[in-house]
Amino acid sequence: MRDYYEILGVARDADADTIKKAYRKLALQHHPDRNEGSKDSEEKFKEATEAYEVLRDSDKRTAYDRYGHAGVKGAAAGPGFGGFNFADALEVFMRDFGGFGFEDLFGGAGRRGGGRSSTRRGSDVRVRLPLTLADVAGGVHRTLKLQLLERCDACGGTGAEKGAAPVRCPTCGGTGEVRRVQRSFLGQMVSVSPCPACGGEGQRIDDPCQRCDGTGVRRVERTVEVDMPPGVSSGDYITLRGAGNAGVRGGPPGDIMVVAEVEDDPRFVRDGADLVYDLAVTFSQAALGAQVEVPTVTGTTELKLPPGTQSGRLVRLRGKGLPHLQGGGKGDLIVRVTVWTPTELSKDQEALFQRLAELEAAPPSTTDQRDRGFWSRVREAFSA
Repeated sequence: MRDYYEILGVARDADADTIKKAYRKLALQHHPDRNEGSKDSEEKFKEATEAYEVLRDSDKRTAYDRYGHAGVKGAAAGPGFGGFNFADALEVFMRDFGGFGFEDLFGGAGRRGGGRSSTRRGSDVRVRLPLTLADVAGGVHRTLKLQLLERCDACGGTGAEKGAAPVRCPTCGGTGEVRRVQRSFLGQMVSVSPCPACGGEGQRIDDPCQRCDGTGVRRVERTVEVDMPPGVSSGDYITLRGAGNAGVRGGPPGDIMVVAEVEDDPRFVRDGADLVYDLAVTFSQAALGAQVEVPTVTGTTELKLPPGTQSGRLVRLRGKGLPHLQGGGKGDLIVRVTVWTPTELSKDQEALFQRLAELEAAPPSTTDQRDRGFWSRVREAFSA
């Protein structure tokens, strides 16, 4: 897989504006509609969009700079989890650059003089799905109840009473736009805005459907099935294409975006697929060694502490973390050992510690383990 910076032709320290300009130039150059539907151009369009999706996001870019493609596996897979396809790439382009002039840029038929389409794509619906770490570990299937706009069955989505037909708007002549010409010392200025009489649709309905008041849609309660895969993080989402609100005047439906919202688990600190757990042990357990039980997301596991375990020691339990998104095994559970110091002692305990103070040796002079930051040691454990 090619380097993302190389694909966009930008330096590794390029700013966000440079990355956006480079992507727009490539997207316009390689769009299949400008290249007679060339499959090669389509692949280059998708490749440039995937690179842009990673480098425009500061978190994804940091992960990519540190770990390469492995660090963003699944993060550039477009709006869903099914792979980055042409529809996803086109959606990204439209999201960031809008639809103004899109037909002219890619050779589509213009609307000048031909009237404006009265159909409009339905709006997208964004739903947040609360998840626990256990849900992340195994993936979940959920049934969601949503209030959605559905095509009116009385008028078939046209918005007109049966037998009635829309008429061309007399204000804009069916174009959906009104132009205003102003003269100033700079010359003639022409402004274009949606027609206020028809709302930019180019036509109006004189005999609206009584059931939907001429909108062509009505609100209903609908159930939606969604499968959230293992390994997701907060902000990851699945797109259910065509399952959103119906479009006005028979327009195509929008999408449903189900966004994962993973609840914090007080037992762990999450770092991608890896988990960090703080384990408190007594002086005797640390000095003599012990067999202890530590929690995992789905249960518990045994950990054997060797004699002489120091406070701050990191123990990695391979494969006891969370699944990697889109497969590839599991992360690790990193156990940070902390020697617990009692705040109150019984008389017997105090006597024993006083005796221990007489017998114990002085600690080593090095403070390397204490002075090093916790996360630097976690990174060291991950790379071991």
